[in-house]
Amino acid sequence: MRHQEKLHELLEHAGLTVVEDVRPGSLFPPEAGWRIARGIAAPDGVAREALDAVWWRRLRDIDGEFLVAVLKHRIGGNDSWWTRVRHAGSGVPELTGDPGFVALSFDGQVLLAEVPGEGGPRVTALDRLPERLEEAAAAAGRETEVERAKVWAAVPGRRAWPLHWAEGIGFNRAATDDLLIRLLDVEEGFLHGCDRPAVLDAAVTHPDPRVRSRPADTFRPKLTSDQWVRLVRAEPSPHRRVLWAEHACVWGAELPEDLYDDLLTGPSRARAAELPGLPAQHLPGLAADADPRVRAAACARWEDLAAQLRERLLADTDYAVRTAALLAHHTGVPMPREVFADLADPRQALERCRLAPDLEAELVRDGDAEVRRALAANPGLGAHGVAVLAEDPRDDIRSAVALRPDLTEEQRAAVRHDFDPTSMSHTLPWVEDLHGDADAMRRLAASSHPLVRRSVARARHLPPDVVARLARDGDRVVRLFLAESCEDAPADMLLEVWRWWDGSFSHPGRPRSHPNFPSAGLLRYAADPSGRMRRLALDDPESTPADVARLARDPEAEVRRRAAEDPRLSPADAVRLLNDPEAHVRDTAVRSPRLPARVLGGLLHDRETACAAVTNPAIPVSVLHRILTAATAAPR
Repeated sequence: MRHQEKLHELLEHAGLTVVEDVRPGSLFPPEAGWRIARGIAAPDGVAREALDAVWWRRLRDIDGEFLVAVLKHRIGGNDSWWTRVRHAGSGVPELTGDPGFVALSFDGQVLLAEVPGEGGPRVTALDRLPERLEEAAAAAGRETEVERAKVWAAVPGRRAWPLHWAEGIGFNRAATDDLLIRLLDVEEGFLHGCDRPAVLDAAVTHPDPRVRSRPADTFRPKLTSDQWVRLVRAEPSPHRRVLWAEHACVWGAELPEDLYDDLLTGPSRARAAELPGLPAQHLPGLAADADPRVRAAACARWEDLAAQLRERLLADTDYAVRTAALLAHHTGVPMPREVFADLADPRQALERCRLAPDLEAELVRDGDAEVRRALAANPGLGAHGVAVLAEDPRDDIRSAVALRPDLTEEQRAAVRHDFDPTSMSHTLPWVEDLHGDADAMRRLAASSHPLVRRSVARARHLPPDVVARLARDGDRVVRLFLAESCEDAPADMLLEVWRWWDGSFSHPGRPRSHPNFPSAGLLRYAADPSGRMRRLALDDPESTPADVARLARDPEAEVRRRAAEDPRLSPADAVRLLNDPEAHVRDTAVRSPRLPARVLGGLLHDRETACAAVTNPAIPVSVLHRILTAATAAPR
């Protein structure tokens, strides 16, 4: 790695022998060293004019070794590594000047640093590091209201990192709607997870297309039907109007009839004709349209078309239209051999059409596995064809048959299917369609196929007996899906799932955020051998600030992180956790509203922490407005 080679060259030029690059692990982290070297949450009286040989001797161990990080040559960003070096001479290593460094003794007691500053280099020499930092944290925690007000009156002050401020303001839960609406003109990234109606209202009609598109182009849009409609209407591009209408339909939004009228009169008429919610009154016009793409799109609504229109489309002069009509027609009427033979590409017919009995009997024994695989999931396949494919020599074909909705559970159990329990699972659409049918859920919850049971577990509500059965299911993914999706999941099962699952991208808070997750009695886990269980102790209403303080010193990082999130965390502990060995604990501490204003103000002006610090809800809204003004005025 060239980056690492340059670092080693610099250190060797300074008179140091490189031993190895080491992860911070349980050591004092380089990132905290940089911050203290800049004077943020640092002990008083540590800045000096220069570092003499005495300090360097105190830094080294008996073999002349210590740890060092160089500002412009860090490895791994916020989780930067230390480099273990050896200094054999009696003088001073030539590390002073640009770009800056921080060095730490192996016992964590001595820290030396020199970093660039506005008034010239800032030199730090600090011994008894842990003790001095504890004293500094305690002192910072005694901040008075007058001191706090003085700090906020001076912010933002110097415009250090305004672009980082703009990136973070939108994620500050204390930010008001009017502040976020102002932010839209500067930075729109926060809209990815925004669910505030007033802010979304302003976003979907914003003149900047990037702002308009952001709340719609997310993993799980928070837009209402009305906001989707406003987004479509505000879009000047005919193509993108249809695109947003497609997205709206996918997410279940209801579009008004006059909006469909508008979409069908534009240059993207052919694409608009494919919208699933198109009112039936438009179908006669679409079926007779001059554009064959529009006529082909009308075939998707075959059941809504009058018999005369169907006959016209089946006899259309355009091959693509006739093919679309034939495929739609033969989902209900068996397709004869001669029609099948005339298809240029029979794949869609194999997947969705009913076939004449003699044709089907021949195709289910076809030597081409692709033909049999396409037929295996065809909803129009007859009972005889299903029975033949259930005995197919290929595992993948039998496995597709095993997931057909027209099988009884006894038939499903008889199919020798192949299923990888570790593979990613998607809810079977036909099971999802039955989520409101209690009897169907009872039947399918007893299925021999794990994917069927997993799909049942995705229902939002289930009968008590079905919940009880799935909560005991031997497939733990069934229990996980029940914990993530079903509002009726039992408390004991949720607690069991918590022991091995910490949330997914699609359900980040579950099972712990489930309304049935227990809270009473969790304090008994405060001394549990498992850190996952110790994390729960602070959710108990009987827990105290003393419990928070104890777990803020827990040996496991995730437990300390949980303590850092707690509103009962002491200001001194919030400052102390800024020096945690783990980056995610430090990041959580930066966002703690318990941080003293003087410390938080310093973090706002530090490049490494500015974006996270501005999300801290302890910052007064009036100050956030001033910070946004500074960010707006900054050159982009």
